[in-house]
Amino acid sequence: MFQRNRRGFRRRPNGRGHSSQENGYMQARPRSNTFSSNQSRNNFRPTQSAEKLLEKYNSLAKEAMSLGDKTLCENYLQHADHFMRVIEDKSKNKDQITATVINKSTVDNKLPSENIEIKQKDVTKSQE
Repeated sequence: MFQRNRRGFRRRPNGRGHSSQENGYMQARPRSNTFSSNQSRNNFRPTQSAEKLLEKYNSLAKEAMSLGDKTLCENYLQHADHFMRVIEDKSKNKDQITATVINKSTVDNKLPSENIEIKQKDVTKSQE
């Protein structure tokens, strides 16, 4: 009724078979679906900046509206809105970083002059 598999369980077609043995020790096969930060998911298309993507989705929304597809137009406008928020967040972070750097540089510039004033006071006290 059922035919018997001649190979038995030597080889599994789903990739869970035995790893190859060479020189008496097991070699680990490299996994193709590893989660690593240095490996991009999209190897064939470079990532675009948020500004370019905003322009892209705005132009696609205009095109969809001209074709009369309001649903697709709204979808593209929501994508454009997302990238507008990303750009705003980037600019806020950039402003905060520059403000922090400016404040830090002014504090660093004030410290030596305050130290000089303190030293001058110490010198005048010791002379008295």
